Amino acid sequence: MTSSVPRLVVAAPSSGSGKTTVATGLMAAFAARGLAVSPHKVGPDYIDPGYHALATGRAGRNLDAYLCGPELVAPLFLHGARGCDLAVVEGVMGLYDGAAGEGELASTAHVAKLLRAPVVLVVDASSQSRSVAALVHGFASWDPEVRVGGVILNKVGSDRHEELLRDALDSAGVPVLGALRRTQQVDTPSRHLGLVPVAERRSGATDAVAAMAAQVSAGCDLAALEALARSAGPLPEGSAPWTLAPPTDHPALPAEGRRPVVAVAGGSAFTFSYAEHTELLTAAGAEVVTFDPLRDEQLPEGTAGLVIGGGFPEVYAAELSANEPLRKAVTELALGGAPVAAECAGLLYLCRELDGQPMCGVLDATARMTERLTLGYRDAVAVGDSVLAVAGTRMRGHEFHRTAVEPGAGPAPAWGVRTPVRRVEGFVQQGVHASYLHTHWASRPGVARRFVERCRTS
Repeated sequence: MTSSVPRLVVAAPSSGSGKTTVATGLMAAFAARGLAVSPHKVGPDYIDPGYHALATGRAGRNLDAYLCGPELVAPLFLHGARGCDLAVVEGVMGLYDGAAGEGELASTAHVAKLLRAPVVLVVDASSQSRSVAALVHGFASWDPEVRVGGVILNKVGSDRHEELLRDALDSAGVPVLGALRRTQQVDTPSRHLGLVPVAERRSGATDAVAAMAAQVSAGCDLAALEALARSAGPLPEGSAPWTLAPPTDHPALPAEGRRPVVAVAGGSAFTFSYAEHTELLTAAGAEVVTFDPLRDEQLPEGTAGLVIGGGFPEVYAAELSANEPLRKAVTELALGGAPVAAECAGLLYLCRELDGQPMCGVLDATARMTERLTLGYRDAVAVGDSVLAVAGTRMRGHEFHRTAVEPGAGPAPAWGVRTPVRRVEGFVQQGVHASYLHTHWASRPGVARRFVERCRTS
């Protein structure tokens, strides 16, 4: 049964311990054994799921108890795991680190408990030996509802170092399921917001995933890890896969030839999106067509609405600016009143300029790179009616950028947010909704339905 899909969560005491290498390597190694592997990531991260998708051949999916609510974690997991033999969930930050000031909410431990999944703890052992036992014992005993089923030692210096670590962990009661050498770390380049996305280094990313798989296969007991995944019991009673079906009061979907075209920005500059967004748009009756603002000089034929998600437009400002035909097409579509939903990178693209480079000019605002990182979950409320929501609609979102837009809000702002200071941000004008806030539409399926309805009628 789907509710009993074998699963494990890859966690760590802190960021930088090697979770992504181990989780992605495990996904690829299990897939190489002929298993259909369902890849998941705790939290709002967009980049790691791209590597997970390469490793498994399936869409990488996020499990975020803050953005979507704890009640949707198991359904979204089951939705992604349909037809799979095994699921691997990569954690976020340290095992017990969650939304700031919210206790365990949205932590890896919280998600592991919601999924009733065993945890594999990845430990950076590079500067310790016997102390590793105290570290693992503390993490394994901190919350009795979290089952730490094994340890993978990362950055092990030598055979002697590994022997000392294993001897110490004999007393901790947590089995060692793998040891990865310090000299075999995989090259995964980073920039100001994390790893470089797969779309920007396709061949290099493919090689990196293959190297992760080889490293994990050589250093880990895959049979024991698979057995641990199969030890996960059924999910809580009543758990069922998240459904994309429209509610019964939704108008009948139009015939195939009459579905409004929703163009979704992709390519190297716009890599941040949740798989459920396009699924929701399709379920609401749209024909979703992806285009690349770096290369395509026109929007897809018949475009009735536009979705521009997050990514790294600041890295490609000159190239985006140089594609003047597409910028003009976007401007004409927006000024004509068509629905446009833009998040973070999409917001920057709609400004007059970005770091001095002309952009679309839909919004009377300028954008620039800064040294300051803006990061964190946000509680938001729609200030007025828009193509996404009616005034008063509450959503949770996430900000993650090193850019600033001046002004930060238009005459009709998109959201009122608490950070914890209350402020307004973003822009609503005609059919445009542009904001720094990344949101997960699975928490509010009506967002996609409202957007597609506007595409039909605008």
